[in-house]
Amino acid sequence: MSSRSLPPFDPADPLGLDDLLGPEELAVRDTVRAWAADRVLPHVAEWYERGELPGIRDLARELGRIGALGMSLEGYGCAGASAVQYGLACLELEAADSGIRSLVSVQGSLAMYAIHRFGSEEQKQRWLPGMAAGETIGCFGLTEPDIGSDPAAMRTHARRDGDDWVLNGRKMWITNGSVAGVAVVWAGTEEGIRGFVVPADAPGFSAPEIKHKWSLRASVTSELVLDDVRLPADAVLPGATGLRGPLSCLSHARYGIVWGSMGAARSSFHAALDYAGSREQFGRPIAGFQLTQAKLADMALELHKGVLLAHHLGRRMDAGTLRPEQISFGKLNNVREAIEICRTSRTILGANGISLEYPVMRHATNLESVLTYEGTVEMHQLVLGKALTGVDAFR
Repeated sequence: MSSRSLPPFDPADPLGLDDLLGPEELAVRDTVRAWAADRVLPHVAEWYERGELPGIRDLARELGRIGALGMSLEGYGCAGASAVQYGLACLELEAADSGIRSLVSVQGSLAMYAIHRFGSEEQKQRWLPGMAAGETIGCFGLTEPDIGSDPAAMRTHARRDGDDWVLNGRKMWITNGSVAGVAVVWAGTEEGIRGFVVPADAPGFSAPEIKHKWSLRASVTSELVLDDVRLPADAVLPGATGLRGPLSCLSHARYGIVWGSMGAARSSFHAALDYAGSREQFGRPIAGFQLTQAKLADMALELHKGVLLAHHLGRRMDAGTLRPEQISFGKLNNVREAIEICRTSRTILGANGISLEYPVMRHATNLESVLTYEGTVEMHQLVLGKALTGVDAFR
């Protein structure tokens, strides 16, 4: 092939991965990217510094209008998008900020997914259309103050009282909690762990916001408090008993993180690449120094390998062949590499790397949360270890 027939090298897409995407996938990516550029990027540094996400309800409605909420679900006002389209949306959202991607992920991949997959038709009709439109925000209550990686040990419980259920317990580190209109709460029962659809206005339910965070600061994080919350019999999700229910929701959310983490990495890498071209030391741009080029080359390798891995897993999910162990593979690799890209980008920016004038430190601190939520590094290592050896080392 003549070199004149080759397309030019694109530093933003060095492997030509855009060639793997169809017109609809590119349209989804470009729509979400444009929304984030308009509605998030001009403000997110200030939101992060203040430790709040003002206008979250307006943002949710706007995300609903572009089809980003529960976008891979079918019916009930959901977009019915492919797994790859959903992944591309997660990447663009997290390139703006992990907190925005978390808002969408918890809404669609956890709360809406649980109702869509395990709920009754009445529950789906009542909740999903409003959630897809962003009119109702949802949250997902699994983690507890003393229970993280071992959800089977949860202390939140539900007991029958006549035809009703009565819930008591605490949930912790709940994204969207204090602004949610509905919570999907998992609790132990005599039948095993069950999921409950809990309206936020139910007596005995409250969601105090968690303050003093140094990560995911542009995000609403809460505790859920359930004190004798009385629910009707039809509040339970009929399709899930045991840990299979919440763990399948987590798998769906983890898949979005595989893509999203690469968005944070891309933003940091591009900040470093741009900075290296304009920052001069010893009379020339630092992009001309060998050590800087080595850092940029290594970051580009891991960034685009991670996007390729996410794309591969997305095609497998669309084909119905994606296994939970493969999602663990993707989350473990991509979040770990994304953090390293942020740290290396910070070294290129030097002291400026810690400033909110640049996105690098914000992404780095956000990714410290992404590293451990939806399964810690150790849990995903053990998932893969069991799959590779056939030996369960969890206990």
